[in-house]
Amino acid sequence: MSNTPNVQQPVPMPMKPMNTERKLWKYIVFSILTCGIYSIVFWSSVGEDLNLTASRRDGKKTMHYCLIFFLLQEITCGIMGIIWFHQISQRIGDEARARGFQTDLGSSTYWLWNVLGSLIIVGPFIYVNKICEAMNAIAASYNANGL
Repeated sequence: MSNTPNVQQPVPMPMKPMNTERKLWKYIVFSILTCGIYSIVFWSSVGEDLNLTASRRDGKKTMHYCLIFFLLQEITCGIMGIIWFHQISQRIGDEARARGFQTDLGSSTYWLWNVLGSLIIVGPFIYVNKICEAMNAIAASYNANGL
């Protein structure tokens, strides 16, 4: 028997799995049922998950959506909301491509589908669907491989 003290090794914190079940139909139905509250929760979780997965790679941090929605969007007459969506669209596309996924998501996707696409009614829905698909792929990669 040895007389060395029993030193415990630090136990790594278990990784909380990210949501891989973002779906367009959930976004639409739950946003309607909750009078828009679900859309705030949805975009907040997208920003938080993106910060968790992409910050080590690109060194950026996305501002929390609640801060944009409740404060800065009012002060800037909606400009900060436009900037936030422009930047997060590009960042999601960059992170998906860095993880090896084929995607055309970028800031142009926001402008073409969410802004101009609103003229054909379905454009914003296509935009949200593209965000859901890319974030599900990023989350699945994170859950499987970690950072």
